[in-house]
Amino acid sequence: MPEFAERKIGDLTVRIDRQTCIGSANCIKVAPDLFELDSENVVAFKGGSVPVGRDQVLEACQVCPVDALIVLDAAGNQLIP
Repeated sequence: MPEFAERKIGDLTVRIDRQTCIGSANCIKVAPDLFELDSENVVAFKGGSVPVGRDQVLEACQVCPVDALIVLDAAGNQLIP
């Protein structure tokens, strides 16, 4: 698997740092339609395109205890962490 996974969600870009993720699943508790744990117990994007609100995306990424979820705005500015 690649070291990073990335998905555009509305005006946000969410990047998963697979090397940093510890599989706490905090993000899944907040956004279960967006994230899941893969076979390696690392967070991954769920397949398909389910609408997830901007605030829910931001909260889900903010609760990561190891900052494995990075959020960029449309201009490329890092919002989280």
